[in-house]
Amino acid sequence: MRFVPLTLILTALPAPTSAQETALTVALGKDTVALERYTRSATRMTGEVVSRFGAAGNRIQYDITIANGRPVSMVYRPRPLTAAPAPTAAREIKITFVGDSVRREAVFADSTNTRMLPAAHGVPYLYPAFGLLEIAFAELRKTRAAAMTVATVGLGTNNPGTITITPGRADTVTVVSAGGFVLVFRVDPEGKVLEVDGSRTTQKVLAKRGANNAELDALAARMTPIGQLSGRGLANGSFIQSVVFLSYGRPLVRGRTVWGGLLVPPDTIWRLGANEATHIATSRELTFGTVVVPPGLYTLWLFNGKTAPQLVINRQVGQWGTSYDPAQDLGRVPVTFSATPEHVEEFTITVRNTGQGRGALEFAWGSQMATAAFTVRP
Repeated sequence: MRFVPLTLILTALPAPTSAQETALTVALGKDTVALERYTRSATRMTGEVVSRFGAAGNRIQYDITIANGRPVSMVYRPRPLTAAPAPTAAREIKITFVGDSVRREAVFADSTNTRMLPAAHGVPYLYPAFGLLEIAFAELRKTRAAAMTVATVGLGTNNPGTITITPGRADTVTVVSAGGFVLVFRVDPEGKVLEVDGSRTTQKVLAKRGANNAELDALAARMTPIGQLSGRGLANGSFIQSVVFLSYGRPLVRGRTVWGGLLVPPDTIWRLGANEATHIATSRELTFGTVVVPPGLYTLWLFNGKTAPQLVINRQVGQWGTSYDPAQDLGRVPVTFSATPEHVEEFTITVRNTGQGRGALEFAWGSQMATAAFTVRP
């Protein structure tokens, strides 16, 4: 089969002129975490996203005016998921595109705060309202560019971030943020979003277009905020008047495949948890196989090799869990996998004392557990 670049497919067809309603359902594993419903024509895009993300969740309405394929102005109307907006919160955020900048007006009950922000080639976007990027996709079709970097204008007062949009083969478009956050969109020939694949991100959300006729008010009333996606866990063990202590994030399976699947793909480095890097502190020297770990603080990672999975001990500390520097590896040691007695929904680390100055780190998730044995220096 011969693949045709998406830019050629898109430029071959005219932009839509009539309003077209779309619903995108966003899922985190088996859990629905957001619903976006919107209508887009050549001159206007209106919609609303109901999301469980954050401490309180949120509902955001948007109304965008478009001219010649470019956004001219827009209004965001944010509110909590189920409660009434706080009296001190902005009632709406008005955005006007002015050259390579935007004028942001936050409208409060008694005042309006106005700021000018740099936004070269600005487009509307706020996560997880993926449909907003249809405006950028339409412009990519119009310009026939091999790739396009745009500023993403959302609710915040900080300078907009940037994303690079690259059409792939067949019907895909890859969107990469400045921080390396990768989303792969499947779109139709007019640039309408059909699916969003976030499997290359840490959250691994998936979104699909379809007929979702749920009333947003009723849906919001049933939704509960996710809050922090992964809680923080502690594990420790005592050995010969010494302590081994771990701090780690505890993500949930949520119906997804784990070891060698969606959550921990083969031949990749994983943070052994979520959010901040997993840290281990020891007050005595530990030996993992041939790797000697002096007393101190380290981070732990897992290289999920298809044939030889390894625990990675790294000298860098204090970093986010996506910031892995192989140059700072203290060493790597083999791990063994075994079946767990029952399904482990929340990632769990256990420090096991196996007797006479010996111990083991156990990393259980889903249906399997990885184990790394160690000894403690007297």
